[in-house]
Amino acid sequence: MGRADAHVVILGAGHAGGTAAALLRQYGFEGAITLVGEESIPPYHRPPLSKASLRAASGAAPTLLKPTEFYETAGVRLRLGIRADKLERQSRTVTLSTGEDLQYDHLVIATGARPIRLRVAGSDLDGVLELRTAGDAERLKKALKAGQRLAIVGGGYIGLEVAASARALGADVTVIERELRLLARVACRELSTFFHDCHARQGVNFELGATVSGFEGQGGHITGVHLDDGRTIACDAALVGVGAVPNDEIARDAGLDTASGILVDLEARTSDPAIFAIGDVARRPIPLYAHVARLESVPNALEQAKQAVGAIVGRPAPVHEVPWQWSDQYDVKLQIAGQAIDVDRVLRRGGPSPESFAIFHLKGDRIQCVEAINSPQDFLVGKQFIGVRASIDPDKLSDAAIPLKEAVI
Repeated sequence: MGRADAHVVILGAGHAGGTAAALLRQYGFEGAITLVGEESIPPYHRPPLSKASLRAASGAAPTLLKPTEFYETAGVRLRLGIRADKLERQSRTVTLSTGEDLQYDHLVIATGARPIRLRVAGSDLDGVLELRTAGDAERLKKALKAGQRLAIVGGGYIGLEVAASARALGADVTVIERELRLLARVACRELSTFFHDCHARQGVNFELGATVSGFEGQGGHITGVHLDDGRTIACDAALVGVGAVPNDEIARDAGLDTASGILVDLEARTSDPAIFAIGDVARRPIPLYAHVARLESVPNALEQAKQAVGAIVGRPAPVHEVPWQWSDQYDVKLQIAGQAIDVDRVLRRGGPSPESFAIFHLKGDRIQCVEAINSPQDFLVGKQFIGVRASIDPDKLSDAAIPLKEAVI
């Protein structure tokens, strides 16, 4: 259960870090816990930032992972609005932006990731926005009034979720995507077409195969987005959502093994046995697919928090989970389990309506990934099949008249 005089320091008070702090007490850790976060509020749920938070009243507080009083009751020392500047591994010391040194027995790095910023002219104009924090959501919310023109740079999940929220609030929306289709890096072509049509019906405009060359403004505020073909998309605000980079600098500077993220094992342990890394900042093994990846999702944050805390307190390692994530846009729920890696066949399983179906990615007779649209049963059963590596009859899998569980060979 860990020594009673041991000290666990957690850097990053997001979903991963906040969960790790709570799990330490839940798993019986009796030592000191310090949770350091750059934001001034305790850990909160981040998925609503691109959805419900944008439609909530201005100034509405985000939904906290735990009530504020939990941390005092549980004996978790919160250090908010503070950054960790330096890590000294030999002395097991972290230096904070306040100048204070924290000594640790175990360190958990959960510093997350930050949005990629476009290095083009005008990127520092007022109204060029990003979305990662509750503060970002508040700034974006002010641009989503009826009749306001919002340009979204990036046709990934964040961009499309914000587009749906913006249209619900009456804003005019144009999505600018460098690739020739939406979700090109993260979803199959059929899903790209589905979401393109879905948003188009809601009045979203698209510029595909278009690269942003700069932003223009007047009086310091953005008025348009320049495209590389010479055109300008007029707007009152622009959201840049083109991906994220891990906040792994403190680990790299301290000599930990990194590769666009902090490299960890299946206990979330880094190349230093006393240090763990979890959540968006970690590059972790994915046992089902025999590779390593950085997974930006709440389920991954929770799983890795369990791995790290279990290792700290001496519990058996948790069962490896199938990677999964979701996205809500309008009345559409997309749920994805697994990864479409090393796939040799793709099958579609229809549902009761055109707005309900699932795409299965297979390698031989095994499911590698399922992308389910408004089809929670296909998602749940498909996720289960991926986890147990079940052999599947492809003909039964694609026949919606046959219960999915009967597709097992």
